[in-house]
Amino acid sequence: MNERPLSGYIAVIAASALWGLSGIFVRFILAGANFGPLSLAFWRDLLTFAALFVGLMLLRPAWLRVEKRDLPWLAAVGVSVGAFHVFWNLAVFVNGPAVATVQQAAMPAVVAIIAWFLWRESLGWRKLLAIIFTFSGTVLVSNVGLLSQTNLNLFGLLTGLGLPLAYASWNLFGKKVRRRYGVLTVLTYGFGFGALALLPFQFFVPFPWPAPLSTWLWFAALIFVPTIGAWYAYMFGLGRLPASVASILSMMEIPFVAVYAYLLLNELMTLTQAIGAVMVIIGVSLLFRQKNGV
Repeated sequence: MNERPLSGYIAVIAASALWGLSGIFVRFILAGANFGPLSLAFWRDLLTFAALFVGLMLLRPAWLRVEKRDLPWLAAVGVSVGAFHVFWNLAVFVNGPAVATVQQAAMPAVVAIIAWFLWRESLGWRKLLAIIFTFSGTVLVSNVGLLSQTNLNLFGLLTGLGLPLAYASWNLFGKKVRRRYGVLTVLTYGFGFGALALLPFQFFVPFPWPAPLSTWLWFAALIFVPTIGAWYAYMFGLGRLPASVASILSMMEIPFVAVYAYLLLNELMTLTQAIGAVMVIIGVSLLFRQKNGV
């Protein structure tokens, strides 16, 4: 395995570890401010864009220059990111965390099929088996008992469908623009366009501020750790791996969330959930091969 794919594997797994912290930060944010799915997605994207833009203006202004022909692709990344955040928040609000997590687990399959169709990325037995293991493991981690008690309505089902489609979109658009620009450039424009796409909806939702200082601090943590930190690592890895491989690797977020819940929230895993976490890890390990891991 050469150095480029190995660094891609490490980066995406690191991104998954950071993404796993999102739920904890969001829990503390919601305890101090009145956020809905649309407002939380908008303020997350807007403040992330502001932090990246100011940072690049001060340290690397040349990285903000892009060609006009690439603006539609960067806008597509941003709209997809904004849509993904909205669909994820909606899925948690409407369907509950367990169902939303299972719906999220369909994302690697969607990315793999679209990447195969558009770019002819390989779709061999290892990759298919990895998708099956990660999806099945996610179902077990999300607690099968809770899933059986959930009554999904049409809106919940449509939300669950939009979640993997939005995820696949930003993966594929991001893969395209990463060939021409650095990670921070893509993220800055991506989150900027994402916030712009969500701006019109803010006129129809309650304004979440003012909020206590603790909420601002948790929001800052959300911006710099599981948003900028995780997305930087993921986009870095996406530049070195096929989109389908990166999307399957990102499912490592599931066992990381379980570990964090145990260490930080004293939430114990059942035997079934532990088996599910192991299945996710096995699915990811199937991607490691001797020749470039693809």
